[in-house]
Amino acid sequence: MNVSEALKNRKSVRAFLDREVSREQVIAILESARWAASGTNAQPWEVVVLSGKSKAALCREIEALFDGGTRGKMEYNYYPVEWKEPFKARRIACGMALYSALDIQRDDLERRKSQWAANYRAFDAPVVLLFLMDRILETGSYLDIGMFIQSVMLAALDQGLATCPQASLGEYPEAVKRHVGYGDSHVLVCGMALGYEDCSDPVNHYRTAREEVSAFTRFLS
Repeated sequence: MNVSEALKNRKSVRAFLDREVSREQVIAILESARWAASGTNAQPWEVVVLSGKSKAALCREIEALFDGGTRGKMEYNYYPVEWKEPFKARRIACGMALYSALDIQRDDLERRKSQWAANYRAFDAPVVLLFLMDRILETGSYLDIGMFIQSVMLAALDQGLATCPQASLGEYPEAVKRHVGYGDSHVLVCGMALGYEDCSDPVNHYRTAREEVSAFTRFLS
């Protein structure tokens, strides 16, 4: 698979097989991703890899917070406070595609809540990656970490693995950082589910649309 194919084949997977991912595979992924670009070569990313009992315990804790009515809040504004077009329509279409794939009706609030809770279990993937950075760093380092995370996802494809980058895993930063031994000196940027795709699950059968190049590009000469 070349780079162009990997970029097109990458997708957010929300159902995984009950199949172990080895530490060696994770190391191979991070070995490739560590070459991602970063301003002044700051390499601002820090990664925590959870599996087994540690992953299960963290997921239980944050899912319990969600089920108990504690509303999550990330340490930075990932989304705008007020949406406008065309971003609002794209966001709605993305949600509709997910719930249509799962045959969850708009008024079925219980199933919608259950599906959202699956975020906090990392969709039962065997491995969770958490991405953190030192709080002294600024906006440019978020761009750098974004490039690193994209590199992780592409390198995972090379290992035959699937991923889902998850802002939701950053919604309970105090609980997460306490679990993995970080304090307020660091920002929890996001998490990622990692494992083998369950190709039989309908949630993995849909793809979100992308704009044509002509819609977002201007050529000047």
